Amino acid sequence: MAKRGRIIGGAALFLLLVAALAGFWAWRKLTGPATDFAEQSKVLYIPRGADLDVVVDSLKALGALGDEEAFRWLCTQKKYTDRVKPGRYRIPHGMSMNTLVNRLRSGDQEPVRVTFNGIKRLPELAGKLGRVLEPDSLAFLRVLMDGDAQRQAGYTAETFIAAFVPNTYEFWWTTTPEQFIERMGKERTTFWNAERKAKAKALKLSSVEVATLASIVQAETVKRSDAPRIAGVYLNRLRIGMPLQADPTLKFALGLDSISRVLHKDMEVVSPYNTYKNTGLPPGPINMPETSMIDAVLDAEKHDFLYFCARADLSGYSDFAKTYDQHLVNARKYQRALNERGILR
Repeated sequence: MAKRGRIIGGAALFLLLVAALAGFWAWRKLTGPATDFAEQSKVLYIPRGADLDVVVDSLKALGALGDEEAFRWLCTQKKYTDRVKPGRYRIPHGMSMNTLVNRLRSGDQEPVRVTFNGIKRLPELAGKLGRVLEPDSLAFLRVLMDGDAQRQAGYTAETFIAAFVPNTYEFWWTTTPEQFIERMGKERTTFWNAERKAKAKALKLSSVEVATLASIVQAETVKRSDAPRIAGVYLNRLRIGMPLQADPTLKFALGLDSISRVLHKDMEVVSPYNTYKNTGLPPGPINMPETSMIDAVLDAEKHDFLYFCARADLSGYSDFAKTYDQHLVNARKYQRALNERGILR
């Protein structure tokens, strides 16, 4: 009996040892490193409508899943199997399987940093967004060009580009076009604070009109230091009812962004954007003005200049004049400089 008891005791001890080893193995599987890549981290993208199979395949493609069977078992235990949340997830090297499932189950995404500036047209914005967010550029373009969406935001087709304030923002990768427009509305409200609104009111301009003028100033110069003075010239012209005579608006009307020299025949184009033929501001911005250009208009330099012309040294700076005769001297110098360089268009 004693011998039999020792055998039973030994067997029980052996089973306990096996159970302990199995438990330790399982614990190591779930809490030890699950990833299998050398990089410091990788990014997992889970699209809308994805199921667990898609998640598993994506993890395996990243080398971020060492044991599929254990992962699926843990997902079942944690009720993640039927609760897959789309998004962009950062997976660091050495992350445990348990932590990985917890991150995916909680939807703990990493945001995408999106910077947009220097945008000329809404299709360009759609393309930029479609390259970094889940919806493609066509999805963004459909909404950005949708008349109802534009009207709901308080804009027209001509002014909608003023609804967006260039900056660097953080978005969830799954952000929809509608959510993007809603977010931009909040950012616009923040940007157009009481101080900026008061400055626009003092100029007798709406925020859209400020953006329209800022877009022209932006197209006129690459030198930020010249921007407040150029804005002052245009404001002076607006006050006395003088046509803006802004070359960039002609380029916009002609659909020729690349031309470097405006010709007299261009000034005959029939368009509400022809500021040689029409007085006042054009129907809307000719590009998406940067915040610095909007502030250049709001803080425009006060002076008596009515004319300006690019310098003959082609440095990007402008020469300013109070009279038309002075302006002609500057303009002829610039035209000669273009002729000498063979810039005829």
